[in-house]
Amino acid sequence: MEKLKIASAQFENKSGDKSYNLSKIDQLAAKAAAEGAQVIAFHECSVTGYTFARKLTKTQMIELAEHIPDGPSVQELIRIAAKHSITLLAGLFEKDQDDHLYKAYVCVDKSGLIAKYRKLHPFINPHLTPGNSYCIFEIHGWKCGILICYDNNIIENVRATKLLGADIIFMPHVTMCTPSTRPGAGFVAPQLWENRENDPTSVRLEFEGMKGRDWLMKWLPARAYDNAAYVVFSNPIGMDDDQLKNGCAMILDPFGDILDECKKLDEDIAIAVATPEKLTQAGGYRYMQARRPELYKDILGQAHTSNQQVVWLK
Repeated sequence: MEKLKIASAQFENKSGDKSYNLSKIDQLAAKAAAEGAQVIAFHECSVTGYTFARKLTKTQMIELAEHIPDGPSVQELIRIAAKHSITLLAGLFEKDQDDHLYKAYVCVDKSGLIAKYRKLHPFINPHLTPGNSYCIFEIHGWKCGILICYDNNIIENVRATKLLGADIIFMPHVTMCTPSTRPGAGFVAPQLWENRENDPTSVRLEFEGMKGRDWLMKWLPARAYDNAAYVVFSNPIGMDDDQLKNGCAMILDPFGDILDECKKLDEDIAIAVATPEKLTQAGGYRYMQARRPELYKDILGQAHTSNQQVVWLK
C-alpha cells in the first residue's frame, strides 16, 4: 500500500436542506483536494441534517430519505467526487423499495458508489431499521470500514470491523454536548455559539471540557490503539436543529495519537497521511496476534440477560 492522504471535515448543517448541505460538502471537498487529500469524510447525516429527525413522522421520514445509489443526493455526491478527483464519504437517510428506513453512510468516487453502510444502532427516530452487517471496502488499496456514532460505543463492533480486515475505520458522528449519566455531561447554551466572535473563550471551555472533547478522549484514542487502526472521526460544529455540537473532527493513527484536528469555531478540515508501516508497528497489532479466542468466543456471543437494558445515551 502507498501513503494515503485523508481529510475529515466539520461544518454546520441545515436541517432538511440538502441543497445547502451538499454545497458545503462541495466547498470542503474542493478545499481538501486543493491541499492534496485523496479522501474526505463528513459527519453522519451530513446531507440531510440529523437531530431534527427525532420530530418526524414516518411519512416525513420517507419523504426525506432517498434510494441509494439512484437518489439525487448520492448522484450529486458522485458528481462532486468526480469534479474534485477525490473519494468522498457522507451520510443521509435511506429508504428501500419497501419504504424501510435506514441511517446510511456512503463512499463514492468518480466511478460511482464504492460502499454503503447502514447504522447498526439507530435511535434518533423510531421508524429507523437497524443495519445487520459490517462493511469492508477499498480506497486506493487500503482496506476500510465504517461505524456510525453509537456503533463505536459497542466495542465489539470496532474489533469485528478490524478482524474483517479494516485498517482505516471511518467514524462519522453527531455527538457531544448532550445530557448523560456521566459526570460533567450536558447541553451547551446556543447563546455561546451566537456570541463566539466576541467571546470565543467561553464556548471553547464548554466544547473542550467534559461536555465535549474531554469525554471523547476517554474512548476514541483507545479504539484506534487497541485495534491498530487509523480512525477518521467526523462531527458537525454549530447548531444541529436545537442542539449545539462542538466539531473537533480529527484523524488518529494506530498508536492512538491525533495526527490532525479541527480547532476552528467554524467549518474546517483536518488532514493527515496514513502510512502502512504504523499498522504493524503499533502495540495493537501485537495484541491482535496474541488473542486467544477459544477462551472467550462463547462468552462474547452470549445473549443479554433479562435484567440488562439498553439506554441510548452518549
